[in-house]
Amino acid sequence: MKEIDEFLRTEIFRVGEYTIHLHAIFAIAAVFLITRLLLFLIRKAMFRRKPQDPQEEGNIYALYQIIKYILWVIAIAIMLESIGIKVTVLLAGSAALLVGVGLGLQQTFNDVVSGIILLSERSIKVGDILEIDNDVVKIENIGLRTSMGLNRDEISIIIPNSLITTNKVINWSHQSMKTRFKINVGVAYGSDVDLVLKILREAALEHPDIYDINLIEARLIDFADSSLNFQLLFFSQNIFRIERVKSDIRRIISRKFAENKVTIPFPQMDVHIKEP
Repeated sequence: MKEIDEFLRTEIFRVGEYTIHLHAIFAIAAVFLITRLLLFLIRKAMFRRKPQDPQEEGNIYALYQIIKYILWVIAIAIMLESIGIKVTVLLAGSAALLVGVGLGLQQTFNDVVSGIILLSERSIKVGDILEIDNDVVKIENIGLRTSMGLNRDEISIIIPNSLITTNKVINWSHQSMKTRFKINVGVAYGSDVDLVLKILREAALEHPDIYDINLIEARLIDFADSSLNFQLLFFSQNIFRIERVKSDIRRIISRKFAENKVTIPFPQMDVHIKEP
């Protein structure tokens, strides 16, 4: 035992009166490995089954992120203590420095605080579909400072968390995974209104991504200058790829209009010239 104790007290390096021994290195490695093992076990326990509800999956992920950050903060504090650095004395002695750094990194701290709010409040979760700055993004990861999303062009976008918490953000999937969408179309004056309404409903019925056929609605919404304007409303769960769904339905509408000789007019204006 004496030999082991002497071996663990072997001096690694010295800076002035400050000395790091071998046992401190072993302590740091042990704390690091134990923290990683704890996080692995917690993740296995929390994600051992696939939740049926996507909102539940997002809640579990947010809780895991909070636990992970807390464990690492505790682990780092223990590591510093193990090599003889008193965390409380360090924080007290560097208070003025922290104020200066805080002023310089104000935006970064703002993002970090926003990340904590997102993870604890859980108004935004992994898998949610957001509209930020006119860009639709599917959230894939929520970090402490930034979140990562994928837009409809399959491009990864890194979003500062403060942008989500301080700006107006539309969460398409907050309440449920189905959302109502609309398609506008105009037809020539003199067209059979009832026939057009029927065609619009049938076009929506033909698409497999329509959520509930009983919620399909077609309306005559306006008498415009060059056309009768109609609107087709429908629900779909394919929120992230809804533009492709809309395109498919527009193609069906165009085909059915051609089959039933319904004309989509182009803007036109009559000019009357008076003789002097």
